[in-house]
Order: sequence, then structure tokens, then C-alpha cells
Amino acid sequence: MYFNQNNNFYHGIMFHHFYDDGIHTKGQGSINKDDFYKMINFIGRKNILDADVFYEKYKNNKLKNNEVCLTFDDAIKCQIDIALPVLEELKIKSLFFVHTSIFEGKPDNLEIFRYFRLNYFNSVNKFYDEFYKVLDIDLKSFFEINKKKIDIMKKKYNFYSYEDIKFRLVRDIFLSRDDYEKNMILMLNEFKVDVENLKLKLFFDEKDLIKLDGLGHIIGLHSHNHPTKIENLSYSEQKEEYSTNLNILIKILKKSSNYIKFSSHPCGSYNKNSLKVLKELGIDIAFKDSMTIDYEMGMNSINNSSLEIARQNHAEILKMMNFK
Repeated sequence: MYFNQNNNFYHGIMFHHFYDDGIHTKGQGSINKDDFYKMINFIGRKNILDADVFYEKYKNNKLKNNEVCLTFDDAIKCQIDIALPVLEELKIKSLFFVHTSIFEGKPDNLEIFRYFRLNYFNSVNKFYDEFYKVLDIDLKSFFEINKKKIDIMKKKYNFYSYEDIKFRLVRDIFLSRDDYEKNMILMLNEFKVDVENLKLKLFFDEKDLIKLDGLGHIIGLHSHNHPTKIENLSYSEQKEEYSTNLNILIKILKKSSNYIKFSSHPCGSYNKNSLKVLKELGIDIAFKDSMTIDYEMGMNSINNSSLEIARQNHAEILKMMNFK
């Protein structure tokens, strides 16, 4: 059974990466079509609400503890090619959270870097070793100082290894975004990676967005540039991120500004300014990326507010299924 004492409350199910036998390669955290079917069966098809039904029931305070909706982050092409046909077959209408720099030809490099580390090295840990060599900095003291933070993140995101978490701290805290990208681009150039071809392979185009909307799935905000730590941006910078995000989406979809009511926090990062911005833009429901109560954020409950709805990462569900 999916629902248990640890997750017996309404929430979202969060998906990112899928793989097949074609252009979408298998990587850390990715699942295939068969895994997706099995997950839906494990959760229970009757427990999965269409996104618009989830919205209406939430507004009317009628959501039950065993009800969820499916959500997809980051506008990744594999979701269209692999997940969407399953959703259509099973008649499940879901939420797709889209960052919009991809429609200006400047997608967030996060996906490109992920593809690189999972496809150009024998293991992800081998990539981490090579990346630290490029930095040529002793990180031992940094990891020691952040030991408590590493342990907290491991508890919050149990599907990540300790090495995954350490890398994310180096990327998001130790380095500036510019420094991180500069070093990654050095590695990409060394391996002669065709970045322009990867962009076509990895991300939605405008037709994908219009197709999803036409099929009855719901498009939501996910920032414009997809910063990994949007909480570190000022109020005005966050307002620019989300306003640009909203304006581009409604322009492509040819809708009014009040059409979009959902959002998810990129990389699970947000603060009070984020919530204020989303509320000002007319967002009614936003999803975080965990099933925990973050007391440092001032939370009192799992679904702390309409803009802090919990989500279960599909990797955690896969672990539950394998332990059965």
C-alpha cells in the first residue's frame, strides 16, 4: 500500500526524468514507461485526481487524506515522449511546471549539466571527483562546517546519496552560479559536448506547451531562469523571475493573465518573498518538493499553506515499491 502513517495526507507526486530505448537515456532518478504504470497502480488510480479536480476540492476544503495529483517539473522533453502517452491512456490530467528561458533559446543549464554528468562518466561519483579536480580547492573544511546541513538534507531528501548532497552544497552555496557554470562549461568543452543539439533533445518547445494545454493538462509557473536558490534573490528579483515566467506562458498559450493558478518552487527553494510574489501574481496553489515540516521556515504542518503543499518525490515511491 502506498498510503501509510508517513504520507496519509493530500499531496502532489513529483516527477522529473523518464527514459526509453531511444533518445532518452537512463540516468540517476529516471524511470521508464513500465515503472510509471507500476507507480500509478501502487498509488492507486482511484486516489489520483485530475489537476482541476484537485484544485476545486482544495478550494472547497474537500480534499481527502488519500488524494493526490501528479506533477511534472522543468519542461523536460522526455515527459512529453514517455509520460504523456501514459497519462492520456489512463485519462489522468496533470500539472506541468515550466520555466520559460527555454523559449528564448537560453534554457537553464541544470538539465544540460545533469545529462553530461550521467552520460559522459562511468558513474556519477566519478563525475564528482573530476569536478572537484577542476575546482582545485580543498573542500574538507567546507564539508565539516556544513555537516549538520548535510545530515538535515539527507533526512529531508533520503533518495540522494551523501555525495549527491555534498555536490549540491558546493554548487548552490560554496560557488556562485557564475563560478559553477564556468567550471562546468570548461568540462563540457573538454568533452566536446554538442550543447545546441542537447537543447533540442532535452526541453519542451512551444508546440509541446500548447499540446498539453489543449489536452486539458494544467501549466504552472516555475520561474523564468530556474535558479537553484531563488530564496537568495531579492524580492524585486523574484518578482521579475515569476512575472516574466507568467507573461511568456500566457503569451504562448494566448490566455489572460489570471489563467495560471499553480506554481512549484524551483529546486524546492523559496522564502516569504517568494510566497508574497506568487500571491500577488494570482497563484492559488504552489508545491514544495518534500514531505517534511521545515521548522526553520516557520512551518507548523506538512501542508503549511496553500503555497506550501507537500510533494512526494517519485524516487521515494520507487523505494517503497522495491521494499515490498
